[in-house]
Amino acid sequence: MDLTGREIVLGVTGGIAAYKSAELVSRLRHLGAKVHVIMTENATKFVSPLTFQTLSANPVVTDTFQAPEYWNVEHVALAKLADIFVIAPATANIIAKMATGIADDMLSTTVLATKAPVLVAPAMNTGMWTAAATQENIRILSERGVRFIGPESGILACGDEGAGRMSEPEAIAERICGMLSRGKDLAGLKVLVTAGATRERMDPVRYITNDSSGKMGFAICEAARDRGADVTAVFGSVSVPVPERVRKVPIESAQDLYDAMMKEAPGHDVIIQAAAVCDYRVDDKKATKIKKKAGEPLVLTLTENPDVAKAVGEIKKEGQILCGFAAETDHVKQNAQAKLKKKNLDLIIANDVTVPGAGFNVDTNIASLITEKGTEELPLMRKRELADVILDKVMEMRK
Repeated sequence: MDLTGREIVLGVTGGIAAYKSAELVSRLRHLGAKVHVIMTENATKFVSPLTFQTLSANPVVTDTFQAPEYWNVEHVALAKLADIFVIAPATANIIAKMATGIADDMLSTTVLATKAPVLVAPAMNTGMWTAAATQENIRILSERGVRFIGPESGILACGDEGAGRMSEPEAIAERICGMLSRGKDLAGLKVLVTAGATRERMDPVRYITNDSSGKMGFAICEAARDRGADVTAVFGSVSVPVPERVRKVPIESAQDLYDAMMKEAPGHDVIIQAAAVCDYRVDDKKATKIKKKAGEPLVLTLTENPDVAKAVGEIKKEGQILCGFAAETDHVKQNAQAKLKKKNLDLIIANDVTVPGAGFNVDTNIASLITEKGTEELPLMRKRELADVILDKVMEMRK
C-alpha cells in the first residue's frame, strides 16, 4: 500500500474511539500520506489536538473562526485539498448532520463542501446504531455515494454488547488505499452478481434453504458499483440490506435463479455467482400446510435442481468473465478445481466454511482464488476487502 503524496482530511468526532484515530493518522503517515485533521469540540475532550498535530505534522483545525493556516477560506481550502475525506470515529450526530445538510461547525461545513470521496467509520452505542433514524440517515448517505466501514460488533465502552465499535485503524487504512488506488476502473462494464440463499418450498409455510446471508455477494455489488460498474444484483433470501444504486432482481427458488440468469447473463461483461443455491427441491410441494401426524415420520422426495452456474457457463459469450464460489467443508481446492472446469468458469473463489471467520453470516472470509493458471491464497479479511481483491483479479484477467 502506497499513499505517497495523497492528501487525506480526517474528521474526528466526540467518542471514546477517538483514541484509535491517532493510530490511523500514524498509519497513513507511514504510508506516505499527508493528513489534515479536523476535530469537533467534543472530540477535543477525548484526545488533545496536540496529539494529532504531532502525529500529522500539520495544524489541527478545531474552530471555524480560528486564524486560517491555508491559502483560502479554510473549510473550502480543506474541502478542495482532499483526495479523500474520512470521518473516524463518526457519531450518530455527524451522520445525521451530513444526511440533512447541517453545517454548524468546521467538520460538518467542510464535508458538505467537499467533492472528494467520503468514507465514514461509525462508532456509537448499539441502540443508537440500530435506531431507525440512524439507519435512515445511512441509507440516504449511501444513495449519495458516501461509503461506510463498520461498525464492528463486540463489548462497547458503555458495557453493552453488539454492533457499534469503530473498525480498526488497519482496516480503515486498507479501505482508504483501496478507494484511492482503484478509482473508476470498472466504468463502462456491466457486472451481474448473485447473492443470498435460494429457498425450496415444502408447503406455504415451510422451506429448505441454507445459511447464506448475502453479505459476500452484496459486498461485491458495492465494490463494483463504487468502481464505476453498472451492477445488477440477482438475490434470494438475505439478512442484510440490498445495496443502493444497483439494479435489483429478487428471486426465491433455484428455478427462479436459473430463469433470471438465462435472461440476464448474455447482456453482462462480468458475472460473479456468489449465491448459495439449493441443489435439490421438494418433488411434491403441497398447496396447503403439511399437518403433523403423531408418531409418523415425514418423508420428502427431493429432485435435483438445475445447475445454474453450469448453465451460465454453457452460454458464455466471448470476452465474458465468469466467476463462481465454492463453499466447501473438505477437499476444498480439489472440489473447487473440479467446479472450475465443469462449469466453464474463469475464476472460482473457494473457502472452507468450517473455519472460524470464513463461513456464512460473518463479516470476514478466508478464500483462495483459483484459475487454470494456479491458486492464490488469501489471508483473513473483511468481505468488502475481499470483494475488491476479486474485482482486481477480474480486471487482471480482462487484460
